[in-house]
Amino acid sequence: MTRWVMVADLRRCVGCQTCTAACKHANATPPGVQWRRVLDMEVGEYPEVKRVFVPVGCMHCADPPCMHVCPSTATRKRADGIVTIDYDLCIGCAYCAVACPYQARYKTDEARFAYGEPIASEAKRFDPGRLGVATKCTFCADRVDAGLAKGLKPGVDPEATPACVNSCIAQALHFGDIEDPQSNVSQLLAENHWFRMHEELGTDPGFYYLWDRKEAAA
Repeated sequence: MTRWVMVADLRRCVGCQTCTAACKHANATPPGVQWRRVLDMEVGEYPEVKRVFVPVGCMHCADPPCMHVCPSTATRKRADGIVTIDYDLCIGCAYCAVACPYQARYKTDEARFAYGEPIASEAKRFDPGRLGVATKCTFCADRVDAGLAKGLKPGVDPEATPACVNSCIAQALHFGDIEDPQSNVSQLLAENHWFRMHEELGTDPGFYYLWDRKEAAA
């Protein structure tokens, strides 16, 4: 089996928002819709205070609450762990947005463009099928699937890897198959301390955060 997951190294993220821009460019999301966001957080107490940048978005949970509340079965989980939305089935009720503990879902009811009227690139990539329905990060499933069809390895070959990962200037984002013990993400998790957001909810999120390297065994 395969389960695609993402890993963010919080020691490396510099908060540049390049992943956010790359996601918007790759997916042509409208103003105000950010499938990949980076939170700017302050931690610690004076005088030991520092900033931490935390990439967030759909966690592609193994047990996604959004899927369970969807009355039309538009939200589904693929065998490889990617959570998808069928826009043809979505009725726009937004139950999924309420159920998602990661605030990772959006609904756009009318066409919006960066400068009012669409510029040429926006007009070319505008998708009316995304109006009035729920949208979210897809882990660039189209790139993953197209790359696999060509024999490429997601997380290793850029053409088969999510746009946000490819764009990261600090190499803080990683993508791969957690079921493969030799994969890049499995190796990162084995070598570092990590956590996942809201694990206590039992969602089994597919987004891991590294925060410190494990000490070598004596």
